[in-house]
Amino acid sequence: MNIFTEEKQLFSPVSKNTNPIPLIFAFPNEYTIAISSLGYQIVWSTFALNPDVEVSRLFTDIAESLPRNPEILGFSVSWELDYINILNLLESLQIPFRSRDREEHHPLVFGGGSVLTANPEPFADFFDIILLGDGEELLDRFISAYQKVRQSDRQTQLKHLATIPGIYIPSLYEVCYRDIEGEIESISPVDTDIPKTIQKQTYRGNTLAASTVVTPRAAWENIYMVEVVRSCPEMCRFCLASYLTLPFRTASIEGSLIPAIERGLKVSDRIGLLGASVTQHPEFDRLLDYIAQPQYDNVRLSIASVRTNTVTEKLARILSQRDTRSLTIAVESGSEKVRRIVNKKLQNDEIMQAAINAKAGGLKAMKLYGMVGIPGEDEADMEETAQMMKTLKKTTPGLRLTLGCSTFVPKAHTPFQWLGVKPKAQKRLKYLQKQLKSNGMEFRPESYNWSLIQALISRGDRRLASLLELTRNYGDSVGSYKRAFKELRGKLPPFSYYVHQDWTSEQVLPWQHLQTAISPSLLLKHLQEALDRDR
Repeated sequence: MNIFTEEKQLFSPVSKNTNPIPLIFAFPNEYTIAISSLGYQIVWSTFALNPDVEVSRLFTDIAESLPRNPEILGFSVSWELDYINILNLLESLQIPFRSRDREEHHPLVFGGGSVLTANPEPFADFFDIILLGDGEELLDRFISAYQKVRQSDRQTQLKHLATIPGIYIPSLYEVCYRDIEGEIESISPVDTDIPKTIQKQTYRGNTLAASTVVTPRAAWENIYMVEVVRSCPEMCRFCLASYLTLPFRTASIEGSLIPAIERGLKVSDRIGLLGASVTQHPEFDRLLDYIAQPQYDNVRLSIASVRTNTVTEKLARILSQRDTRSLTIAVESGSEKVRRIVNKKLQNDEIMQAAINAKAGGLKAMKLYGMVGIPGEDEADMEETAQMMKTLKKTTPGLRLTLGCSTFVPKAHTPFQWLGVKPKAQKRLKYLQKQLKSNGMEFRPESYNWSLIQALISRGDRRLASLLELTRNYGDSVGSYKRAFKELRGKLPPFSYYVHQDWTSEQVLPWQHLQTAISPSLLLKHLQEALDRDR
């Protein structure tokens, strides 16, 4: 069966101009994962509704009918390790990996999404074009700009696109190093007509995204997704979702949220409310009352991670009535000292009250997200986290508790971007696992080794392109990266430089020429505030 026929598309096809741009829009993973990405859905539908574009979708396991001679090939990238699939798809389309090797008949290859907006440099050589920021306005500007130079040669096209805010052309910027294994010395445009910096584009409207397609083949079957908020006002010092996407924006209840939900309920009985901090919408209680109406008794409701001190008994009760059995909160640590370091404005008694309210409202389980390896953390903080979980269990007997735990990974454009991963984190994951398992609680740690690879890519520069290509050939394992580093010794810095080493504030960062809402000087101020709280 063609799985595309099972889709319920929530937009009407538009008639195309006489000579539309043949464009392939790819997601470097399987269809079921891709179609569960609201970002992918929105970009695809934006292209589909543009009369100047004829778009076809491509996934690792299935594709729509693809044009014989596409002019543009795009990728939505939301997970660092999907780069292997980008290379695989390029190979399947007989397109050279490196932009410098592509000829006039090859499509322009662009990429977008949170990974590339944060730090595109490890992948820069693979893309002709990178779109930085929100797609709401950027996508139409991109297509409009391309139309003006559609009949020109490739270099003319790229130089023109480089003048459009938010469009980054990596090949038009030269990166110089102090030495091949050392720090970056400078990043500069190759021509005076090319801007020195590129500003991430931010959509500031109060009509946020909602699903454009519903399908039983999605990872969350038949779910209709509604974006309630964008970004997060808390600004935890490690958090890419907050710093990269500022400012915090909320969807209008009357103009966006309720109309979107009503559209969704015509095609599905499952609604997902999305956002980094959904319950911090200033009118969230009103939205909750709307969904709690009797005519929606058959609706299944899912909510993304919520702020701990907004977990009320009313919220838990309505979620329970709408077929939700568990709730997820991010606490980072059981240590109030660590939470002060990361700017997590949360007290232990608020965590306890959230669990009490969750149980009283009829929820059966609660998952907490934590992190180890946070700067300034010590063994006593681990003990406090274990003790917090034990106290939670005693306070709420019968409520199934799970602690999901990751290792701190430095992210670009956050205050902790200058800090490396601490090797002690691995032992701390094992300590928590032992403590919780012996007390009958579930512990779900993220792989420490894969966190190191995530950090490598998160802080990487263009010298990693050769390493990424080698790793693809060696297989999908942590050992493949070590083997590739060994083979490339003397051609790039060592693994520890990218992953474990603290960087100085004077260093030129790989993403220095890419600007977001927060300046480097303000990030340094926030970093110093965090370090001061450790004293």
